[in-house]
Amino acid sequence: MDKNAIKVENLVKSFGEADSEVVVIDGANFSLSKGEFVALIAPSGSGKTTLLMMLGCALEPTSGKIVIGDRIVYDNKWKIKDDRALRRKKIGFIFQSHYLIPFLNIEENISLLPYQNGEKPKVVKQRVKEILDYLDMGDKLYNMPSELSGGQNQRIAIARALANKPDIILADEPTAALDQKRAVSVVKMLKKITREQDVTIIMVTHDERLLPYCDKVLTIKDKKILVEENSDEHII
Repeated sequence: MDKNAIKVENLVKSFGEADSEVVVIDGANFSLSKGEFVALIAPSGSGKTTLLMMLGCALEPTSGKIVIGDRIVYDNKWKIKDDRALRRKKIGFIFQSHYLIPFLNIEENISLLPYQNGEKPKVVKQRVKEILDYLDMGDKLYNMPSELSGGQNQRIAIARALANKPDIILADEPTAALDQKRAVSVVKMLKKITREQDVTIIMVTHDERLLPYCDKVLTIKDKKILVEENSDEHII
């Protein structure tokens, strides 16, 4: 883990102007290495999703710098011409709800992004099969989302996030709709992915019981980002 996946310098995000300006993130500085599983925690309304969307190049910061891998993507202005292409090729997203398309089967749901990236059908089909096998969901290839449980559909959402072979996965409360047993199962899977696929995952969560599975914990306090190394990394 000696290579930065994300580096943030003096990142600021505010909304509104003059007397109505509200600063949400004020001078964030941190770096995350490849293959790290990171929790992001803070009270509701403190800017967790705002930070996640800035890191995903889906929300423009007010100022500061964001480096993804060895590429500066924002330095007081966007340094990339096509933010959508960057997200399609470098970043995976997992949300609280799985947002699978109900009239497409599992293979079709996972294949959408690689096809948007112009990949060949034969390559995509093989990758989808490999991802589902990896996540112990290989027998669900042709099922519809309605035929699967909530926990299974969230696994499929993880598979979809892996389909474009991302360097980073941003997960916004991916276990919030699951019971404790299924939540732990999903988190263990995410940790496995960081280790075996060398993917950096940032997971927003309110569930402190999941924190021991993470390598680092980012906390938003007084609009700043605090970084804590986790001493419980032995938990697998």
